This record gives sequence, structure tokens and C-alpha cells, in this order.
Amino acid sequence: MDALRGTDPARIGEHTLLARLGAGGMGQVYLGRSPGGRLVAVKVIRDEITGHPEALARFRREAETVRAVRSAYTANLIDASLASAPYWLATEYVAGPTLARAVAARGALPVGTCLRLFAALAEGLASVHAYGVTHRDLKPQNVILGVQGPQLIDFGIAKGVGATALTQDGQAPGTPGFTAPEVLVGGGTGDGGADVFALGATMAYAATGRPPYGTGDAATVSYRAVHEPVDVAGVEPGLAALIGACVAKDPAARPGLPEVIARCGVRDALVDDPVYLGFGELGEAVPVHEMRTQGPGLPYGYTPTDHAAPAAAAAPAGRGRAGVWVAAVAVAAALSLAAWKLVPLGGEDGEAGRGEDTSAGAAGTPARIPGAGGVGAAPSASGGAAVKPPAEYIEGNRISRYFWLPSTDPERAAHGTGACNLGPEQKPPGADFQAGAEVSGKSVKISMRVKYAESSPTKPDPYYVSVAVRAPHDLDPQTGQPFPMDNRAVGFTSKPVDVYGKWKTGEYLTLTYPDDFAEHVNGKTYPGVPLANDPGDWTLVFYHVEDDPTKYASIHCTGFRVK
Repeated sequence: MDALRGTDPARIGEHTLLARLGAGGMGQVYLGRSPGGRLVAVKVIRDEITGHPEALARFRREAETVRAVRSAYTANLIDASLASAPYWLATEYVAGPTLARAVAARGALPVGTCLRLFAALAEGLASVHAYGVTHRDLKPQNVILGVQGPQLIDFGIAKGVGATALTQDGQAPGTPGFTAPEVLVGGGTGDGGADVFALGATMAYAATGRPPYGTGDAATVSYRAVHEPVDVAGVEPGLAALIGACVAKDPAARPGLPEVIARCGVRDALVDDPVYLGFGELGEAVPVHEMRTQGPGLPYGYTPTDHAAPAAAAAPAGRGRAGVWVAAVAVAAALSLAAWKLVPLGGEDGEAGRGEDTSAGAAGTPARIPGAGGVGAAPSASGGAAVKPPAEYIEGNRISRYFWLPSTDPERAAHGTGACNLGPEQKPPGADFQAGAEVSGKSVKISMRVKYAESSPTKPDPYYVSVAVRAPHDLDPQTGQPFPMDNRAVGFTSKPVDVYGKWKTGEYLTLTYPDDFAEHVNGKTYPGVPLANDPGDWTLVFYHVEDDPTKYASIHCTGFRVK
């Protein structure tokens, strides 16, 4: 991670830039901060790329595809400008070291960790395939070992652009040693079976600490991938057999992803694996403030990036607290400008993208993904900028990393005292945001207020908050019964309310679970489940909500115990 330079813009779109993450074949990658305080990776396309209409059209189609893929194993697209230069994408900033960095630092993974990671990555690929797309470039550098599990990154837009306009004809997509034989020999893009091959090769690297088909120039490594067996010397026989099945030369002989998961025989969570947990020490610190070292920076907008900028060097590994997961990421994870290459299963582009390109807005108006926001802004009570009304609900489109645990002190725990594992993403309003929960029979009374707000001579501008209630375990949306795994969903959420709704009285705003709560996922709504369905430690997260249901940031976390 490098400091910003004098030639770098101060902002891209609505995002304040903090540092350089690196330079890739498509352009410059920045660490940014959204208006709500969320860290994002902002990727700006190089000037010379904008002269290729076919490449830009494909880039837009792929961005639309990424928007549609909502997987717990991929970084979400937050915003984009695709209609006119500068062309850029902003995605979630995924915390954690890459698998490549972890293995380089700690060596080959033990068999138990490998099997758990194998199953998790197979599940991640299956979730992406369910949207009709393939990764095409799975490798250790494109797996981030995040706090809630692995994340698949860099779906290879740069390679997609190169295949159409910017590289020599005949270059196979993917990376030598991880690209399937049928892709190398036939020159095609491959399908889901090619991803299974790449998964096997990736796990061979994890299990041995060695490249799966040795080292050398690209042609030599690719020849071995087509004609020679994978290197699994010294690997436990059962794990070696599963890797060998995944990298079978004949795509028809490879197991499907459900079979891969079943053969791993996983019985406990990867994130509880002590070896996996130890990788959290390998991250880089994220700057709290801008790291600019030259000049004041340019105003809102864009300036051409320095194409000669070297890739950022990785920070030395060091021991730190568990929170480093949230403040760390391997630079290699961001060196490619475009973080995805999503291709329809079984083909390159098919009929997708034919006809009018609808990703661009009106002439001169950048298209935004997702959504351009609400309309009909409410007037500001303080006479400042107008405050837009909030979304009607918040979309459960991300992993929640918050978990509340009661105090270890028996007396304090008896009074419902506890703490969350993470701090908020955004500072709450006012001098003191207060919130609590009181369990009574089959319901929970949830309260919140901004202390001392009533002392203000005028009502503060509206500040909309939605409360998320999450059971201890993942729940079957059809039956409401818990699965035997930690719940990482956003949870059941309330309709956003103005936290200053009872200004002047000093009273708490109150909500009741489950009556006032529902889960909103992929256009479907599920009512809150009874407390009795899942006894244990429930988590409450308070989110500041914008005018888009996908834009929200946590301001407070607490919880309660159901006996």
C-alpha cells in the first residue's frame, strides 16, 4: 500500500481516496472511503483502454453481471461510472491475506485445514455458478482468507478485455498451471469444469506449498498441465486423490462441486480452524487518514494515473490483535484493476450484451451501480443540504461479521451485559447513542435514542436507522429452523426510522421483535422467526440507512440472550 501522489485525484465519484493499492494492466487501484465511512477498492481504467469500444462494451456487460451476483464468497459491486471517462468501479474492500501470501509465509497447510478450505472454495464456486457464470482465473492469488471465510476475487476482466482487443490472438485465458487442459488445447473459455480443475490445482498448492505443475515459462508449465500429473508428493492419500480427481485431464471425469464438498467430509467451521485463524496476523494496516505525501491533491473528479507506478510492496508480517482481519488485505488482491471476469457457463458471451448498451445513462451522465438513489428529498431542518428519504428496507446482501457475546462475569451476564466482537463502521450521531434490548416472553423490546438530542434548540436533520436482529445460527428461510452453523446473514431488519423521531421529549424509540422485523433477500421477504426457534446469544446491529436499500453502515452493536 502506497501513499497517494500529487497527481492522484482526491476523490473518485463520491469516494474519498486514502492510498494506492497498486497498479494493474488496466489501470490504478485505490483504497477509498465511501461517504458513509465504508472502505472500498476503487479501480480506475487507464486512458489508453478507453480507446477500445469493444473492450468498454464488454466491461459494462461484465459490471452488470457482477451487480447481479450476490454471493457470500465474492466482493459486492458498490458503485461504478460506465458512461464516460473516467471509467471506474468501486467494490467492497475485502480484508485478509491471499492464500498465496499465507502459504508463502507459513508453508503448506495441514490436511484438516486443506479439507475445510477445499469445501469452502467449492461452495463459493457453486454459489457463483448458480448465477450462470464462471470464475475462469481461480488461483492462490485470487483467494482472500477473510475473517468469515474465503473470498473469490479478480474474475479477470483484464484478461477478458485482452481476449477481445488488447493481447495477441490465441492467448488462453487464465494462469499457467491453473488453466484446464481443454482451455489450453482448444483455446476456449471453458465452463464450470474448468473452475473445478483450477480448484484442484489451487488446493495442490495449498497442500504442498509448491506450484501444482512446477515452475518455468508459461509454455512449459502449460504443457505439463495438459500432459503430466499434478504434483501432490507427500500429500495425505485421501486429499491427494480428491485433488487428482479435480484436475483430471478429461473434464467429464472431474467431480461436480457438490461431490467435492461431500468428499471433504467437513464437520466444523473453517473460521474455527486454528491454522486458518492464524492467517489474520499476515495483513497490512489500513490508513485511518489520507496517506498523500505530495501536494494537496486534486479536487473532485479525475486526473490520469501514473502508469509507471510500481506495485506496492507487502508490509512485513507481524503479530497483532485479531482485529487485524478488519484492517488488513494483501496488496496482491488488488493489483488487477478489474476484480471480476464473469462469463456465462458454457460459452464466452453468447447473446448477452447484443443490441443497445443500457449500462450508460444520458449523455455525459455516469451510470451508477447499483441504483442512482431515491427522489423527493426532504427539507433540512437546519437549513443545510436536503436529506433524502430512506429506503423502505435494507437488503440482506452482505456477510455480517458482528457477533454479540454476554459478559464472562456471571453477575454482569445475568443483567444482559455483553459486547460485540467488532466496532461500528460509522460514528453514530450526537454525543451518546444509546440502545438496548429487553426480552419478555416471546418478544424483544428494542430501544434507541440519541442522548441530549432534546437539548438542541431545533430538531436535528433526520438520521435514519434500521435495526437488524440475527439469531445465533443460520436459519432455513422456509421453516425458520436453525442449521448447525453460525449465522452470517444481516438478519431480520426493521423499517428505517428517524432516530430523532421523538426529539424534545428525550424518549427512546422502540421496536418489537418479531412483529416489526422481516428479512429482505433477492426480492423476497421472510418474517422474523420465533425466539424459541434458536435459543442462545442473539445479535443486534444498528445501521444508518441511505436512500438505496444496499447502502447502509453499522453505527452500534449489542445483543441479548434467549434461554
